[in-house]
Amino acid sequence: MSPATPLPPIVQVATVYAVALGSNRRGRHGSPECEIAAALEALGDIIARSPTIASVPLGPSNRRYANAVALIETAEDPATLLVRLKRIERAFGRRPGRRWGSRVIDLDIVLWSGGAWFSPGLIVPHAAFRTRGFVLGPLAGLVPKWRDPLTGRTIRQLAQSVDRKRPRD
Repeated sequence: MSPATPLPPIVQVATVYAVALGSNRRGRHGSPECEIAAALEALGDIIARSPTIASVPLGPSNRRYANAVALIETAEDPATLLVRLKRIERAFGRRPGRRWGSRVIDLDIVLWSGGAWFSPGLIVPHAAFRTRGFVLGPLAGLVPKWRDPLTGRTIRQLAQSVDRKRPRD
């Protein structure tokens, strides 16, 4: 029997994620726009980012949001990245609470260059991103040709469909 050939070292391939950032409450870094800037710094691994925009709130909150999208490159799988994002949210003072309530920072994985990911507590692409202009607009400015792995539509197409006026009943 010949000696075993050693296996090559495992190389983790970096992948790209689109992460949506939102804030509508002052925190220790200041205004929601300052919270976004601080969260971007905490994220690291950024290869591109959108400008920060203002958007109207979803749900019962009456505070306007500051929103942005960042592209990050990391070897983390989606579940590991989610743990890191939740850690950043906690460090910024986010606590579990009412859905749609005001928050110092919200970090969501929107897309992953690895395609789709389904696990308990995490679905990528983000379940609601196709209907959110405050995500699609900034994302289309960064990666207009990136395709949604579930629909095959480009980010530009998705953004245009959200922006299109709907006929009234």
